[in-house]
Amino acid sequence: MFGFEAADTAMMSGWVLFGVLFLSPFLQEDFGVIVAATASLAGTAPTVFLAAAILTGLVASDAWKYWMGRLARRYEWAHKFAEKPGVSIAGDLIRKEFMQTMLTARFVPGTRIPTYIAAGFFKAHYPKYILTLAFTASLYIAVVFTLFHSVGAVAGEDAIFWLPIGAILLLAAYIVFRWLNHVNRHEGPMTPMTDEFDHPMPGMPGFEGTPLEDDKSESDDKGSDEKTSE
Repeated sequence: MFGFEAADTAMMSGWVLFGVLFLSPFLQEDFGVIVAATASLAGTAPTVFLAAAILTGLVASDAWKYWMGRLARRYEWAHKFAEKPGVSIAGDLIRKEFMQTMLTARFVPGTRIPTYIAAGFFKAHYPKYILTLAFTASLYIAVVFTLFHSVGAVAGEDAIFWLPIGAILLLAAYIVFRWLNHVNRHEGPMTPMTDEFDHPMPGMPGFEGTPLEDDKSESDDKGSDEKTSE
């Protein structure tokens, strides 16, 4: 009608699908992977195409978080990123067990942002960071896609409808559980890392005035007052 042939329409649809999958991790990573796995199960597009789209989106959506940690070392406006609960804990783990920590963060929603910011703050090698992101994301995608196709092969066509719904409900339940845990126990928001182990991070100019530094300064003041009274 407008000069488009069937091949042109198919190509445009493919690019739209690629764009949706690429952008979905910027909103919620696990949801994006579930959408891609569902599209693969339904045969919407070749699995390789869908996996490449969601992988690109996952890496792109996490690549910039590293730089929030790096900038937090130099600029006061970026301090808020490094002050997030769990960042100092993730930093301790990043320095000791980089690969294991990055792998854990990929599979445990709520630990990713603190871990990726900590990687930047503690100056992890950026090419190594990107390669590890790509590896852990590829592994995560492979696990979810395999799970969807395996269950789909057993459950039949109905799995296309109830499998993604079940996965989304499970993800939502986990998020609600983490949030309630945060509210009731005052843990870091949306992270399994409790603020009980959070601590001031060395080498951050202008970090004074944050809640962590306030706690430290208060304890130092109390210690100095006790010594003075003695």
